[in-house]
Amino acid sequence: MTIGRIKIIALAALLAVTVSLFSVNAFAIDMRRVVMPNGLVVLYAQRHNLPVVRMSLLINASKLDEPTRLAGLANLTAQMLTEGTKKRTSKEIHEEIEFTGASIEATLTSDYTAVGLSVLRKDLHAMFEILADCVLNPAFTEAELRQKKELVKGGIMHKEESPAYTANKAFLSEVFGKFPYGRVSEGAPETIDMIKRDDLVNFHSDFYVPSGSILSVAGDISYEELMALIDKYLSERAGWSNKPVKKRAVAELPKHVAKKAVLINRDTQQANIILGGAGIKRDNPDFYSVAVMNYILGGGGFASRMVKSIRDNLGLAYDIHSHFASFKYAGDFQVVIQTKNEFTNVAVEEILKQIKNMKEGVVTDEELSGAKAYLTGSFPRKLDTMDKISMFMAQVEFYGLGTDFDKKYPGIINAITKEDVRRAAQKYLLSNTNYRLVIVGNQEKIGLNSDYK
Repeated sequence: MTIGRIKIIALAALLAVTVSLFSVNAFAIDMRRVVMPNGLVVLYAQRHNLPVVRMSLLINASKLDEPTRLAGLANLTAQMLTEGTKKRTSKEIHEEIEFTGASIEATLTSDYTAVGLSVLRKDLHAMFEILADCVLNPAFTEAELRQKKELVKGGIMHKEESPAYTANKAFLSEVFGKFPYGRVSEGAPETIDMIKRDDLVNFHSDFYVPSGSILSVAGDISYEELMALIDKYLSERAGWSNKPVKKRAVAELPKHVAKKAVLINRDTQQANIILGGAGIKRDNPDFYSVAVMNYILGGGGFASRMVKSIRDNLGLAYDIHSHFASFKYAGDFQVVIQTKNEFTNVAVEEILKQIKNMKEGVVTDEELSGAKAYLTGSFPRKLDTMDKISMFMAQVEFYGLGTDFDKKYPGIINAITKEDVRRAAQKYLLSNTNYRLVIVGNQEKIGLNSDYK
């Protein structure tokens, strides 16, 4: 080997180390955490590079808290927050937001409601007051509620036309059963019709409380200024008093001991296939071993085994991927693929084969290092905007990951071994006897093999 080549290799190694150190440290968050007298948890990270402030207010309210007969109540409550308060009409709220170029949006996840604010520093005080007004004092007027219910039902009907949506909806129902994770957050037209104004008022009163909430703030604002805003608009003095969070009463998670296939007939050229089963909770200690294992199996795009086998070698589909969705109380594992109806049996056979190989075999050094490099290398992208930083901090708090999680994450991933990956595969990947298989497509052309039912 020439001296020139040795120098090039040494320089490349030095650059790799430099980039690695930069990606770990450059986006580290200097997070400050404080609990207010009314129980509200506040997370704060100052950023002065842009005159922008981003806030994420997480409310411990979701479909986990609504009665089954009123499915969609949590989503409807969130959607109604910006549609009028006790002193502002819906039109006035949206006009004030539009005038400043800010945004206030409420979204529902499987575990919580997130109310987000993005605003220029010069309009911060005015928009913070509107945010607080929407969260604390929604009017839930009958007229706005009727209109919102029709919009939500129209959205559901539109989604039902999608084979992919239909497959996912059926899959979650099979995996989670009567547990709330098993139904879509929007609810169903028949349950939405049953929701009355009083239901929203009571839901809001029971669950929109400070002791179950997290306010995460990132941007061009001082700590003292933030505390003054909270004291004025989100404190007991402002009317947001501390009270116990209403206890959740949810159904038992089902245990699957036998495989099951759900076949939904649609006159389509392609079959939408989801194969999977139960997953893991977000606070599971094996979460990171599972993440590395899944990257190798089907979560790593072109680098994953399933893509190399099913797309590259067999040519059955343009895309196939696997993922673990992890929530507060449970999770699910899915392998998702669209393929020609006639290829369905071959695709299912190969998916099961790849899962079996992952459970029984050993990953290579190249696969392990590639997974680690991607998971650590892509991590800074989770923190490259104010929006991402704000939501990241809120989720870290909600799931109890620790205020130094951003600094610990690369080390956690890099410490995972081949044995950790194998153990995670054996423990959390389903067997060929207890999976859930959902196929939406032309069932006559598919002709699913009886071995998979």
